[in-house]
Amino acid sequence: MNDRLLGIVAFVQSAEAGSFAVAADRLGVTRSAIGKRIARLEQQLGARLFHRSTRRQSLTDDGQAYYERCVKALAELDAAEAALDTSRREPSGRLRISAPVLFGRHCVAPVILELARRHPKLDIDLSFNDRVVDLVEEGYDLGIRIGRLPDSATLAARRLTEENLGICAAPEYLARRGLPRDVDDFRGHDAVIYGRHGQNVSWRLRDANGQVREPDVQARLRFDDLQAIADAAIAGAGLAMLPCWLLSRYLRSGELQMVMHADRVVGSRISAIWPHTHYLPLRTRAAIDLLVERIPALVGLDGVRLREAA
Repeated sequence: MNDRLLGIVAFVQSAEAGSFAVAADRLGVTRSAIGKRIARLEQQLGARLFHRSTRRQSLTDDGQAYYERCVKALAELDAAEAALDTSRREPSGRLRISAPVLFGRHCVAPVILELARRHPKLDIDLSFNDRVVDLVEEGYDLGIRIGRLPDSATLAARRLTEENLGICAAPEYLARRGLPRDVDDFRGHDAVIYGRHGQNVSWRLRDANGQVREPDVQARLRFDDLQAIADAAIAGAGLAMLPCWLLSRYLRSGELQMVMHADRVVGSRISAIWPHTHYLPLRTRAAIDLLVERIPALVGLDGVRLREAA
């Protein structure tokens, strides 16, 4: 990309974001680089494009007119790239994806394997990490997130499905401590909680009247790994909240029993996210479409309703 086109892209992003810093985040460069590109563009044009102050920036009249034409020109370039991509009819190139560790192994990896079989020209890197990865900063094309997404000017998102959650415990624990039937019955029970960076994930349950409440449990153990939570629950350490895609195998084996099913436990949204762009490459679009198609079945209840504790 030549210097003038780099300057135009930086200018349009800055105009739309209202901030050189946000534009820098979107483009994966420093704020200083954005400022230099726009300064060179203004020098080439012989016109000032932005009113600058310490608190805000806005387009000049020349900048507004130039912006409107640049948007049309970039849209034409995007359309040309899309037409070329579509004409190939085959996703190709390198695709970097980030996913949570356990969910990624159990649910995302099978979909990506299918994607690779469908499209042999794709070169796919799938990374497993439970920290919040900065897709733009670390060069990822696509990420999978579980839970609420913060507002972001740099990322786009698509809902994949809702993660079904269940409260469970080992039969030995329930025989010893009793089976809670409603939210108030959880009071005094031991619990194994998911916690990360000093923050616990709250349990949000619907009581008999349909009201969402947080149960009063003794969070004696906290782990930042779902498998460790499942292992602790199997060992009789207390109640645990687990996703049904992980829980189902232990219900089948009898190592755990369902205490409260997914229709009473408030689940979490599963989303695909990617860096905001005017043009979404065919390889990224193909991955998102297949995830939307396959993930709901992979995180389904798998018959766990029939195995609730008696």
